[in-house]
Amino acid sequence: MHYTDDIKKRLRRVEGQIGGVQRMIEKEKDCKEVVVQLSAIRSAVDRVIALVVAANLEKCVREEQLSDGDRRKLVQEAVDLLLKSR
Repeated sequence: MHYTDDIKKRLRRVEGQIGGVQRMIEKEKDCKEVVVQLSAIRSAVDRVIALVVAANLEKCVREEQLSDGDRRKLVQEAVDLLLKSR
């Protein structure tokens, strides 16, 4: 599967955020500040997961001749992946 530059950019941003949290912990920043940043990281990762699943679903639907039942199954698998990621 081809991953877009947007997905790669988002993951690099997450890497930077993780580094920032590590520095916050080393400086013994307030718990609340650390948790806020960790929540932001989790949200960013959730968005990347959604983009990856959506791109894969779109690719599969476009490239393959699927029956209605197969399409429903494919969509259900995508939804299951999103739910599992939570």
